[in-house]
Amino acid sequence: MFKDELFADDGDVVIYLNSPGGDCIAASQIYTMLMDYRGNVTIKIDGIAASAASVIAMAGTSVLMAPTSLMMIHNPMTAAFGSKDEMEKAIEMLEEVKESIINAYELRTGLSRARISHLMDSETWMNAKRAIELGFADGMLTDEKVMAEMPAFEFSDRAVEAALINKITAKTRKDTPVNKLEPETEPKELPQPEPAPKHGRSVDELMERLHLLNN
Repeated sequence: MFKDELFADDGDVVIYLNSPGGDCIAASQIYTMLMDYRGNVTIKIDGIAASAASVIAMAGTSVLMAPTSLMMIHNPMTAAFGSKDEMEKAIEMLEEVKESIINAYELRTGLSRARISHLMDSETWMNAKRAIELGFADGMLTDEKVMAEMPAFEFSDRAVEAALINKITAKTRKDTPVNKLEPETEPKELPQPEPAPKHGRSVDELMERLHLLNN
């Protein structure tokens, strides 16, 4: 069913993964299907990717984890019944299964096989930050709306204010006449400046604002 749905189209896919794990052979099949898929595969872990589910996550072109999500890796387990020989065969089988799982972790993380084996022995639980540090994930899911809007709003506000002050300053300088000094025998009364408007900013205030911004 998974294969039929995956290969029904050939575009990029996004897979939301939230699973405690399960059959390692089934996980291996899903892992291989995703590796064979030609399009980009983005895996978003929004809950938990534990045990066999962590193997599936390793097949993503990009692996992203929610800040509240978890990943867990451990040694494979099975149930066995029979004689000493049967128990020894089960142990050998589990050792080979572990090596096959390490293959997937090694390809994704670049960690040494010994380091990965130790992490599996310890049944390691990782939050998103730790999984990224170890290479099991590529990044953390974030709120793109907030991340996109906040810088744009701040930039727009400052740009509009600076552009407005520049336009008013240029116009003020252009309209201000240049007074030529002439000899005068008697002092003349200087014209009084017009009162500032009751609303908005005066030219002097804008010039003072521009001076502060330049400093």
